[in-house]
Amino acid sequence: MTTRIDTRFAELAKQGRSAFVTFLMAGDPDPATSLEIIKALPKSGADVIEIGMPFTDPMADGPSIQAAGLRALKAGMTLKKTLELVRGFRKDDDATPIVLMGYYNPIYIYGVDKFLADAKSAGVDGLIIVDLPPEEDDELCLPAMKAGLNFIRLATPTTDDKRLPAVLANTSGFVYYVSITGITGAAAADSTAVSEAVARIKRHTKLPVCVGFGIRTPETARAIASHANGAVVGTALVDALKNSLDAEGRATAKTVNAVAELTAALAQGVKGAQQAAE
Repeated sequence: MTTRIDTRFAELAKQGRSAFVTFLMAGDPDPATSLEIIKALPKSGADVIEIGMPFTDPMADGPSIQAAGLRALKAGMTLKKTLELVRGFRKDDDATPIVLMGYYNPIYIYGVDKFLADAKSAGVDGLIIVDLPPEEDDELCLPAMKAGLNFIRLATPTTDDKRLPAVLANTSGFVYYVSITGITGAAAADSTAVSEAVARIKRHTKLPVCVGFGIRTPETARAIASHANGAVVGTALVDALKNSLDAEGRATAKTVNAVAELTAALAQGVKGAQQAAE
């Protein structure tokens, strides 16, 4: 099985550069604007797109991403509409990998088999489900792999060498290394600590390692990308979106461009890491 994720990382490896991975919440600030923003990401330099599945109790997310999820839910976003969003994106783009990120509860309610079939047909490539540990692989991870989707696992600063093999056992696509202990957007990533952590993970796996949580500027993105196979930015993009909204939290003429412009600046940071390494 080769997914769009595998293909994209192979292409980037040939180019000798890291991936720029963006995260935004599906349906934020409303379904139509959300689709416009996500369509703009590849042109702005995103190599892989993570889309959040709005949920009422997002325990790994900081205030910005929690607020984005609540805006989306208020605008009527559902898991079914999230899959429709991916389907809408795929009408114009069949190459950019799409990863859905979120929590197991909405998928469980939707029905695992139905969700996996619908996600695959919509054009989803991988899943990151933050509250399903390896001990629960039978719930979703193994069925997802059987359905042809990558199941991407999180490793953290507290994932020691004893735990790492279990975390990596059924992981595919890439490994998502969480650079800080805490919630999204809570602190800045330390590139030295990240470099050591990525090297340690790579002793256990041949998969690409992408680093997220705590990357907000082109400079940090460049520093992280020089040590990892990818840099993931979420909170900074969500904040740019939020800051473009009107007083009632509705999209304005600036909303799509606000996210696209920051994406382009961050993408330059990630691509600059390649130039620094050459």
